[in-house]
Amino acid sequence: MDSPAATPFSTLIRTASHQQHLEAENSSFMSNLLGGRLGVAAYRAYTEQLWFVYRALESCSAELAGDPVAGPFLRPELARTAQLERDLTHLGGPGWRTGLVPLPATAAYAARIEDCARTWPAGYVAHHYTRYLGDLSGGQVIRGTAEKTWGFARKGDGVRFYVFEGIANPAEFKREYRGLLDAVPLDDLEKRQVIDECRRAFALNTAVFRELGEAFPLSA
Repeated sequence: MDSPAATPFSTLIRTASHQQHLEAENSSFMSNLLGGRLGVAAYRAYTEQLWFVYRALESCSAELAGDPVAGPFLRPELARTAQLERDLTHLGGPGWRTGLVPLPATAAYAARIEDCARTWPAGYVAHHYTRYLGDLSGGQVIRGTAEKTWGFARKGDGVRFYVFEGIANPAEFKREYRGLLDAVPLDDLEKRQVIDECRRAFALNTAVFRELGEAFPLSA
């Protein structure tokens, strides 16, 4: 891998985690979901697991707002928890929280995010990057599939998680976000550690997909 001094940090992150990103995207659960081969119950279960992940990501925002590394990334227009809760109310009714527990892989994923938020803000940024830039990119494919497959209103209840009303130009926003990554005040060693944490984030996400795939095997 090129030296962080020679290559923009955002480029290093993207290229170094590319394989793990592909593995997450191409998991059997996500492939079946995007292929319209699973029912709305699987989509609801996926959305429920996302709620645990984003609650972990966003519950620490106040504590990290002043951090020189993580603080600049905490943009209110990215926040997803409220949108997830609106989608889950649509999918499961007002009692959607009743009996809801994270899958073991989801619990491990959320715990790692919370640990980074408490002890290593740069590691938290790795998780922030893998989630939110993914939502602004591939997440839009999931939204389109959900609208088409299960009849949700375009950008309406059920898919509001994927609708960033506060971001008028997603492409420009992503460029600005990558600029923040390139300017992050870390030395080369810690940048490499952040890249490793990005890989870990994708692996944790893939583990959630694996467990969802076990819960929702493709029907014959």
